[in-house]
Parts: sequence; C-alpha cells; structure tokens
Amino acid sequence: MLDIQLARRQGRFQVNAAFQARNTGITALFGPSGAGKTSVINMVAGLSRPDGGHIVVEDRVLFDSDHGINLPPEKRSIGYIFQDGRLFPHLTVRGNLTYGMKLTPRSQRFIGIDQVVGLLGIEHLLDRRPARLSGGEKQRVGIGRALLTSPRLLLMDEPLASLDLARKSEVIPFIGKLPAAFSIPIIYVTHSVDEVLQLADDVVLMDYGKSVIAGNMPEVIQRPEFQDVFGRQEAFSVVSMVVKDHDASAGLTLLQGPAACLKLPLMNCVTGEPVRVRIRARDVAIALESPSKISVQNILEGSIEGVDVINDFLVDVRLNVGFTLLARVTTKAKNDLDLKVGRKVFALIKSVSISAGTMDDFLVQSCVPYR
Repeated sequence: MLDIQLARRQGRFQVNAAFQARNTGITALFGPSGAGKTSVINMVAGLSRPDGGHIVVEDRVLFDSDHGINLPPEKRSIGYIFQDGRLFPHLTVRGNLTYGMKLTPRSQRFIGIDQVVGLLGIEHLLDRRPARLSGGEKQRVGIGRALLTSPRLLLMDEPLASLDLARKSEVIPFIGKLPAAFSIPIIYVTHSVDEVLQLADDVVLMDYGKSVIAGNMPEVIQRPEFQDVFGRQEAFSVVSMVVKDHDASAGLTLLQGPAACLKLPLMNCVTGEPVRVRIRARDVAIALESPSKISVQNILEGSIEGVDVINDFLVDVRLNVGFTLLARVTTKAKNDLDLKVGRKVFALIKSVSISAGTMDDFLVQSCVPYR
C-alpha cells in the first residue's frame, strides 16, 4: 500500500494531498492544469521537501515530518519519467538504458534489459542516438531507463503531453502493459480524461492543490465532485468488459460485463480480450417497461440508485444494471415517469454510442488490451 499525506506552501499556493494507493496497477493523479499534481509527485520523489506529512511505500517510510525522516532521492528506489524523456544526447539508446541500470546495485536489480527492450519494442533502436528518435520512441526509451533502475514505485509526469495523437496512440499500449509485466505501482499524472479512461485503475482527483476524492476509476468519474471540476456537459459511464463473441453476418461484437452483455458494431478484437467501454449519459434512455419491436440493440434491466440535478431542466439518473450506468434526461421526463430511487426501469443504449476505439470524440479504448 502507498500511503501519502503531504502539505507544502509554495508562495500563495498551498498543497494538501492525502490518499492511499494499491501496490499494483496505475493510479492516476488527475486534475486541471495548476492543480498541484506535479508538486505532489516531486515531493514523493524527494525533489522538493514537504512542510509536513508522510510518504510510505510498501511499509518503507520515505518521509515523516513527525519522526524527522527524509530520505534523499537516490535512496527512495523511485523511477521518474518526465514529459520530454530527458535522454542523454551523447549516448545511444543502449547507453541510456544501461545508465539507469548501473545506478542500482546488482543485488537489488530485478528487471533485466532484455525484458524491457522486448516489452517496449525498441530492439531496432538500440544503436541510435536520441536525435534520430521520434517523440514516441524517446518516451519509450525514457520509460525503459526508469524501469532498469528496478524501482519500487514509478512516477510518470504527463508522459504523453508533448506527443501528437499518433505518437500517444503508439505509447499508450506499452504503458498499459507495465503493471502486469513488472508488478510496480505507478502514479500517473495527467489532465487528460482519455488517458485516465484507457490506463487508470484508480484515480485521485486534484483541484486547487487539494486531493478531492480518490478511489476506483469507474466510480470516481461518476461522482459529483468529478463533474464539478470538469463540468457536467458530457457525463458518461465506464465499464470493463471482455470480448465474448463476434457475429460477422450481423456485423456485431458481443461484450460480456458484470451481469450484463452489450452489442457493438463489429470490432477487430480477439475473443477473450479485455476492453473498456465509455457510454455517454445522453445516449441512454429510460423506459418503465421492456420495449418491444424497437431497433435499439442494448436494453438492460435495472433499478435507480440516485438522481443528481444538473440544472433546472436536466438530471442525471444513476442506474444499477449490473454496473453503474448514467442516463441524462430532462426534468420533465423525470417527473412524468416518476423516476426515484429504488424504481425498476429499463435502460436503452444505442449500439453506435458504445464505442471501442481511439482517443478522440469520446471513444474509449479497445482492442489495445488494458491489462
């Protein structure tokens, strides 16, 4: 378990962050620009000193103001990946990678260069210098160099921020493979909703220097606090599913989720592959009875868990259909149908509004396995 509680004043800006994270997976430190995300991981890395609090990684205390503990950065066993890679220009890719490895005593190394090179797909780059690498290739090498220090925690500070969409799509699958391949917890700083949806297992929401909420990613993104920070214009739900079957004659793919299945337009995915799906609240309708003779492919039975008022004319209805699903309806529809907590209803989802795709236009990953 990672246990982080930090306070630091930076001029007029006060950082107060407190959260816990699992020893596995990716925890996204998420919030708008200027929220204090980078300040937090710099304190975790030992690059700046908190005014108070503690940092504990797997029962190892890195900082504790009450007990006077403050390990220097080189003693923390933390890998740090910056936005721009920061490779040594005079070294080849191989030289950059082995530089990181040499920083760790041989007895403490648990990650090998062949394993890293193979996972990141950089075999063909080993003899090149950074000037001959693309932005995406530089980031992969930077990730490899950090991994070869055999860290107990990996910090990633908006590693995709300087890349265009094509290069982001190139790097994201490699980042998604890291937790399972190396069993290293990752704190991933970003202000991109798409990166959170594609990569994060857990989310810590930061705003104005404070950690607002923390928890499992699908739950956090539906919380009112999340919507307050990022606006309520486009609420959505996220569900993890598995590719169950393909019906090529009908042009459909069947996804199996927790207690529910969904049909999508035919996807180029392998059966059994895990995927994440985003469903826009505005693409979910509610019926009191199961409709018949209707073109909508996805009709899920469930009950109402809550109703959140958006404004005078709109509400978000939280449905339990085997997973939590948001439906945005008018206040008039809510009153006409008497939508209230506990009521049994049917959710109607257009198959075209459930997407497995890339990082654009509210389409969520899939067919790049997310672990």
